[in-house]
Order: sequence, then structure tokens, then C-alpha cells
Amino acid sequence: MNAPELQLEPRSLYIGGKWVAPVEGKSFASINPSNMEKLADVPFATEADVDRAVAAAKAGFREWSRVPIKERARCLVLLAERIEKHADELALIDAVDSGNAITGMRGDMTWTADSLRYFAGLITEIKGETFSQGPRHLNLTRRQPYGVVAKINPFNHPFRFCAEKAAAPLAAGNCVVIKGSEQAPLSSLRLGELCDGIFPAGVVNIITGDGATGAALVRHPDVHRIGFVGSVPTGRAIAREAAAGLKRVSFELGGKNPIIIFPDADPRKAAAAAIKGMNMNRQGQSCSSTSRVLVHASLHDAVAEELVRQAEALPVGVPWRDENEVGPIVSERQFERVMGFIASARSDGARLLTGGGRPSDAVLQRGLFIAPTIFDAVTPAMRIGREEIFGPVMSIMTWDDYEDMLAKANGLEYGLTASIVTNDLGKAMETADRIEAGYVWINSNGRYLGAPYGGWKQSGIGEEECFDELLSYTQVKNVNLRW
Repeated sequence: MNAPELQLEPRSLYIGGKWVAPVEGKSFASINPSNMEKLADVPFATEADVDRAVAAAKAGFREWSRVPIKERARCLVLLAERIEKHADELALIDAVDSGNAITGMRGDMTWTADSLRYFAGLITEIKGETFSQGPRHLNLTRRQPYGVVAKINPFNHPFRFCAEKAAAPLAAGNCVVIKGSEQAPLSSLRLGELCDGIFPAGVVNIITGDGATGAALVRHPDVHRIGFVGSVPTGRAIAREAAAGLKRVSFELGGKNPIIIFPDADPRKAAAAAIKGMNMNRQGQSCSSTSRVLVHASLHDAVAEELVRQAEALPVGVPWRDENEVGPIVSERQFERVMGFIASARSDGARLLTGGGRPSDAVLQRGLFIAPTIFDAVTPAMRIGREEIFGPVMSIMTWDDYEDMLAKANGLEYGLTASIVTNDLGKAMETADRIEAGYVWINSNGRYLGAPYGGWKQSGIGEEECFDELLSYTQVKNVNLRW
């Protein structure tokens, strides 16, 4: 049960290419959710530290924006190579600090390195246009960086989001101030060590703290572009604050995503798609998790039986061991929140099929473990059927009318992802067209670098992981020339 020893040196904030102590000298503890033991004391950035970080980024921008694009690309590739070299170490830090399965965290390192190379390769595609207005006249556009970009990240991909989400703004010529997750902050500071010596001073700045730290970053007058991944309520709060300064924002927010199972589907394969889509290697702590299983009445019993069988077969245990797939919830606060949803489902009349509390293994009782949980007879009127839980909890809803099913699928404020399981290509494409979500799977899982990922409705603003994300970190300037 004891966690492996991590090579964590006491670190301060990474600002202007240097490690600096917080102005007020504050810190907070990072806790291992598998056993509730303290891993490290983490520096707490206050508003004064935010001011220093933004000032460093502003100064760094004067140099970085003039670096030739070939050199900018080389820097991103060098960072990718360093991440690959330290991938096992970084994955272990995230597994211990966040509770996510180490196998998934290794995948995060691969995705991050690939993303850095992807945006490095796109740098030469940042182009403008020309317009002919007549003799001795030229009108052209240029795409130029914003300057200082704030990136505020959640806990479910601690290192990946810090590094990956900085790739596009850096490629476009911006400097970044990254605020790592307060629940799993350790790997964000490790990113500062990996960036050291690659980028000019001030190009990458990394701070840690809580919501007040993020709020100070959002409202800083020299931050002109904000990228945030997290919950809908926090996204709304950032949008209100950013609106005062008319700042450009992009959000990847929450989801209450349906997986729609048609009557011609194979029950075993459909259940496997639902389990995989639930992202149990992050305990369902993912905005894209397929937490609403909308199954046709004719397949209900067979799919429900398979869901229970496959969920109960998932190995639950400490996340740093390769054989385990389901680790602990990231924090005590989040644990209590998930358990509150489970209690509300019981009181609302949903039928518990499996899970619903801590696993029986006595070794896991000290940690924040929740067994994979499945409820049946869930309705949209129940909290569990309409609110994002961010835990290993799935809800089965039955349908027999296509239009009613679509109304259920689209009837929430969320619109991040949806999944469709059917052998009827025509019905699959019709449903994909009518579903209100930004990313739709049909008989598939996984994400593909270069394919736009973003939410509709309250689930987000803008697209990521694609060329459009790169362009979103530039602003257009029109130059009107006559000679």
C-alpha cells in the first residue's frame, strides 16, 4: 500500500526562468488520495506572485515574438523529447498525486509529446491573405500573437494539460502563465524543470495555488487571452471576469454525455464501449465520460447484465501498479461530492446494480476509493440523470421511441460528446447529425490528434487539438498599402 518514493525536490514558483519563493511564503499540502498521506508542500501563489509571473511573461514576449518560427518549432520538439525521456517518472508522479492509473498517465505523456510535435509542424501554416484593390495598392492580413496567455488546468490530466495546452499558444508566439491543478500540482512544477534551458526567460511561467490564484490571473490587465479546462460553474465565473476586460477565451467544460445503444447492437460490445467511454482509469473523472447509457428497451436486460459484469471485473487498487485500472478519487472533497450523488440516486428511486461505496478490500479503506457504480431506472428528473458527477457512476436510461430518446439525449445544458452504437449506418448518421454535441463517436472510441475537439452549449467555447486551436491564439491585423 505504501506509495513509491518520488524524486520531489522542494520547489518554488517557476517565474521568468527562475525558481522563486512566493511573496507571502505560503504553501499547501499535496495529498496522496490512495492513503491520505502528505506528498509534499507546494508553493501557494498570491496576487503578488501572479503580478510577477505576468510581468515576466510580458518581458519574455518581446524576445519570443521575434524568434524565427523555425527556432520556435525546434524548442517545442526539444520539450517533446525531454518529456519522452522522463515519461515513466512523470506518469508515476501523476498516478500517485492524482490517483489516475499509471497506464493511462503513460498514455498522457505520449499524447503530450505528439501534440508538441504536431503544433511545431503547423507553425509555418500561420498565414495571412492578400487582396487586390487596384493599381499601386495592396491589402494584406497578418496573424500575430496576443502576448500573455493564461492557462488554467484541472486535475484529471495534471501534466498533460499543463504541457499540451501550452503548445498552441507557444507555437503562435505567445508567452504563457500556467496555473496547475491545486488537487494534483506536483507534475506542473516538474514541467518547469523540463522547460528550463529550452525557452527564453519568461516564455513559460508556472504557478500553483487555488481558485483565488486563478481569479487574479484572469483579471490581470496584461493577460489578453485565457484558456481554461474545468467545470461549467468555474467557466462561467471566468467568463464574467474576462468580459470586464473583453478578453478572448476558450473553454473545455463539463459533460453529461450519452451513449445511445440501438436495438441491433451486440450487448457485450455495447457495454464494453460504455465502460471504456466512462474513462474508469480516471475514475470517471473526465468531461467526456459516457455516464448516461441510453439503451433500447429490447436490449435493456442484456446490456445491464453485461455492464455489471464488466464493471465488477475492473481491478480497483493503488494506481501506481500496472494491473490496476480504477484508482482513488482525487480529493476528499470530490469523494464526498460523488458519494452525495450516490445517496441522492438512492433517495430518488434509482436502482443500484453494483458498487455504491468503498470496495471491500481492507487495504483500500484508508484511501478515497469508490467501486465502479451503476444505477438503473434513472430518469432525467433525478440529479444523477442530469448533473455531471465526475466520478465512476453510470446511469442506465431505457428508450423505445427514437424522438423521445433524442429529447433525452439533448435535454441538458451540456453538449460535449456523444457515442452511438448501431450497425445501421443511416440511423447512425442521422443521429450524429441531430445530437447536440461537439464530438460524436459511432462504434468507436478514442481521440485523434488534429481532429477538432470542443463542446456545444454549456460544454465549451472553441476547438482544441487542431489547426483552429493554433489560429485561436493569434489575432488578425489588416495592412492597407498604397505606393
